[in-house]
Amino acid sequence: MGMSTEEEDSTGPKEEEWPEVEKAEKLARGAALKWASGVFYRPEQLEGLGLYRIRELQRNNSIQSRIKSTMQSYLDGMSTGLEQLHSALADIHHVRRALERVQQELASSTDLFQSLQLLRELALERAQLHSVVSTLPRLFSVHELLSESFSLLQCQRILEAHVGLMDLESLRDGILSQLQDHNLLSPSYLASIESYFRGLQELNEALAQHLWHIVAHGMRLMFEDPSLFVSAVRIIEREEGIDMALLQRSQVPGFLSPGRPKGWRQKFFQVIQDTIVAAHFQTVPSEAQGRSISRYLASLQSNILAELCIVKDLMAQCCPPHYNIISTFAAMYHQHLTHHLHQILTQDLDKQDIFAILHWALRVYPSAEMMAHPSLLPEVDVSTLGTLLAADTVDYLEETYVIKVQASIAEWMQKTLEMEFKEWFSETEPESDYQGCFQTTLPIIVMKMLDENIRVASLISDALLQKVCSMALAELEAFLGSLIEALAEFDRGHQQEPAVSKCYAPYLLSTINNCLALSTSISTLCTEGASLSEPCRMPSSLNAALEKAQKKACRLLLDEMLDDLQPLFAQLPSRQWLSDPQMMCNVCEVIDTHVKGFCRARKPFSANLLSDSEHLVMSQYVKALLQKKIVCRNAEERNQMGRRMLQDTSQLQELFCTLGLKESDQTLKVIADLQELISLKDPTMLGLEVLGFVTKYPDVSDDHISMLLEVRGDVSKETRNNVLEIMAQNLQVLPENYEPIFSNILVPAPELPFCLGKPKCA
Repeated sequence: MGMSTEEEDSTGPKEEEWPEVEKAEKLARGAALKWASGVFYRPEQLEGLGLYRIRELQRNNSIQSRIKSTMQSYLDGMSTGLEQLHSALADIHHVRRALERVQQELASSTDLFQSLQLLRELALERAQLHSVVSTLPRLFSVHELLSESFSLLQCQRILEAHVGLMDLESLRDGILSQLQDHNLLSPSYLASIESYFRGLQELNEALAQHLWHIVAHGMRLMFEDPSLFVSAVRIIEREEGIDMALLQRSQVPGFLSPGRPKGWRQKFFQVIQDTIVAAHFQTVPSEAQGRSISRYLASLQSNILAELCIVKDLMAQCCPPHYNIISTFAAMYHQHLTHHLHQILTQDLDKQDIFAILHWALRVYPSAEMMAHPSLLPEVDVSTLGTLLAADTVDYLEETYVIKVQASIAEWMQKTLEMEFKEWFSETEPESDYQGCFQTTLPIIVMKMLDENIRVASLISDALLQKVCSMALAELEAFLGSLIEALAEFDRGHQQEPAVSKCYAPYLLSTINNCLALSTSISTLCTEGASLSEPCRMPSSLNAALEKAQKKACRLLLDEMLDDLQPLFAQLPSRQWLSDPQMMCNVCEVIDTHVKGFCRARKPFSANLLSDSEHLVMSQYVKALLQKKIVCRNAEERNQMGRRMLQDTSQLQELFCTLGLKESDQTLKVIADLQELISLKDPTMLGLEVLGFVTKYPDVSDDHISMLLEVRGDVSKETRNNVLEIMAQNLQVLPENYEPIFSNILVPAPELPFCLGKPKCA
């Protein structure tokens, strides 16, 4: 028992120390069992068990021999490593003892180091003295170098003068840098150095002034002495290189020379901008100076283009490529032009000046005539420059331009109308065109003025074109309103004193033709002045104004004809009229005289006037019948009146057919239909006859029929009431395309049957 206990004690820690061994053994046994069960699955396979045992023993022996060999190699390496560690430990102890001896020796040599410090200070002082001694010859020559540099500068030998300047600056900067390095740059030392090198600052300023003078006259030097300009640019580039080097050096704690950086390259462009470029924009043109804006802008265009060509062809060859000198000049001109144009816009400009500015800024400036000139491509890119005028400024200028043009057009149209109105009272007829139609120069003058303004606006932009088109049409509408008022005034003057307006009708006809010409010209104007994106159309109000003016002139012509016909129709009907056909012949003569004059109007107004004249004659004839000037006393008079009405109808229809109006288009047949109501022999048949008449002329009223029945002279009150009752029972609806006949014919008011006297009636 004791023995087994010791074994357990001896093996227990190992199992706890190496738990993977037990696990590996179990896995190996499991794998072996699995392998054996697969190999010896059948009884006959047990015959090869001996062979398998021998093979496995051999393999185990081979594995054990390799494990022993590996372990031996591992133990040999461990032994070698331990020996090397023991050797390294011995070396460390040796080095430690040597360092302790060195430390003891250094501690005993402190006095020797103090003597070396004195030696170091002496060496430093000697080096400084040596530097001063070596610098003394150059210091003594400072004033001489300054004098030589000033002399070179006076002789235009600016490159050599600049070399002297750089040498002097290098000497001064070297002294200051050494003092800075040794922390000796006190204010007193700095003041002494600045006092000694005072002439250096003067030389620097003189050279700078000389350079800027050369740059300011660079355009002239391109032809006279470009080498001088090149020398100036070289000096500027030298100084720019020195600036960059000193700035890079000063990024770490160090010394930056006085007056650095000079920034002469930036000053170079500033001088160009302030002298060469700004020279074109010193004064703003004004009317007081008698300078035209258009001529001034043309001069600017010529001068700027010429200078840009000089810059590209000559100055660009004298400047480094990274200057982009042509693009820089173009940008400077663009900036100054923008500011200069805004200065010009602060003045009170007329419409010609505004147009000149808009056209130059929007069309000329970015075109091949100026900034996109072939000579400037590809260095100058117009798209990168932008526009001279902002969008809101362009809108304001366009609105202002439209307002000024509108005022000018309104004034011009008023004067044109006054001249036209004065011409109406002349004793000579207006001119005739190739068709014999009357016309005046009014539409030509008006449309030429509008067309010129629209054509001018199209040179600026589509937006301005639309604005001017809309304004022109609005002004034309206002003009037509004034024309209508002038026609009314013309009519009043004619009524008051006909002898003053001997050509009253011809000028009314010319006005009709003028309105028709205006309508055609407006349509053409809208088509030609339209942009593709937004076509311009004639406003309905303008079309209505044209029609109103034409109708006004037509109405006055018909009124003139009516004035001549009314005395004749005042005699109808009468006993004399029943027996005398001459009265209607007189009416036909008046009609023929007036209507033949209507042919001097262009189509379709000549045809409309003819049709309206026929309708006027018919309505006046019917109106005369309804006046009840004559009441038939018997059947014979009714037959005589019917025959006269038929003869008159035939005579009038023949006349209007001769004048060019087809019988089918005439309304005179209503007179023949009326005569049937008057000449009807049996009054009891009036109801049916009136019913047929009402069906044919649905706009006839009870009053019209009542008056006609009274003209017969044989219609009783009962019969009339029956007729009116039949009309009431058969109310007619006006057809869609029905042209009114009786609606415009007024029936006279019936007389009161009894009155006690005017004062009491009143």
